[in-house]
Amino acid sequence: MTRPPLNRRLAEFGTTIFAEMSALAAESGAINLGQGFPDTDGPEEIREAAVRALRDGRGNQYPPGPGVPELRTAIADHQRERYGLAYDPDTEVLVTAGATEAIAASLLALVEPGDEVIALEPYYDSYAACVAMAGGTRVPVTLRPHEGSYVLDLDELRAAVTDRTRLILLNTPHNPTGTVLTRAELTAVAELAVERDLLVVTDEVYEHLVFDGAEHVPIASLPGMRERTVTISSAGKTFSFTGWKVGWITASPELTSAVRSAKQFLTYVSAGPFQYAVAEALRLPDAYFDGLRAGLAAKRDLLAEGLARAGFGVYRPSGTYFVTTDIRPLGATDGFAFCRSLPERAGVVAIPNAVFYDHRDAGAPFVRFAFCKKTEVLEEAVSRLKRLA
Repeated sequence: MTRPPLNRRLAEFGTTIFAEMSALAAESGAINLGQGFPDTDGPEEIREAAVRALRDGRGNQYPPGPGVPELRTAIADHQRERYGLAYDPDTEVLVTAGATEAIAASLLALVEPGDEVIALEPYYDSYAACVAMAGGTRVPVTLRPHEGSYVLDLDELRAAVTDRTRLILLNTPHNPTGTVLTRAELTAVAELAVERDLLVVTDEVYEHLVFDGAEHVPIASLPGMRERTVTISSAGKTFSFTGWKVGWITASPELTSAVRSAKQFLTYVSAGPFQYAVAEALRLPDAYFDGLRAGLAAKRDLLAEGLARAGFGVYRPSGTYFVTTDIRPLGATDGFAFCRSLPERAGVVAIPNAVFYDHRDAGAPFVRFAFCKKTEVLEEAVSRLKRLA
């Protein structure tokens, strides 16, 4: 073969760090606090709803392309009841194979080769790959550590916009930093998008995982934004059924139709029986969502305090289920080397934040831990990490 088999757009993307670190955890017997998935299932009644759908023959064959009507209606109701956003379930809601497909389909549909896409760095690794597949050029705007959290420099964001900018790719609550963009910050982003006639694709999969009184504000709810925003969310993070891969977008009819045009040639449809179960999950009472937040906040505190005692610098997250740490107080500066040695040194696996950066040096001394695990697992991890102190 005279040419490399991998498309040049994807040449920089090999096996993900998540696969590497999860394999290392399996080989070493270390506690895996790297990949962000829970180690327990979600509500039993929702799992039983999926079983019931299977047994009743609902979704065992191809479901409708946009998603089953019950789920599209539940998504529309959720957006209206939670955020005051009214969407037509028939023309403004699209069910996808998780949020990852929603991101891919949105960028493939809306980005032309040569378009610039602004993303908040550090960012989930699929963002870079999806921009590349669409032929776009990613333009990172870096969230920077400041007084125990990460902040967005709005002047830097404005300066990043050029005549070639097509859209801004947002993520709030933000993975991996745990930042929840404030209403004031999002208002400034919205004003910029309107002024420069930009689209916004916003990944809000952690919308229900916010702590300490933080407010999740969908940017689509701000003036001038509903018609230019594709809002993405999913069931995986909120209901702890990540393997079901049920995500969705809400957007104007024109944007929804565009994203569906790309989505239909990716998976076409997926997760038929699970869609019915997620429709029921979205109608769970507020007590479920309140309990989810309270439980995760307690786990966050347990892990964050343990990491601080072990000697890490800790950035306390306002959302998601990840804690970003600074390894420099431990005498280390290379997150990759630190994470690859951590299973042997302490029996724990984490993820180097540098994989989420274009500017690798900016992320080099930071490491991410997930706290969406059983309390006893986190307690054992904290106990093992004491070896580093």
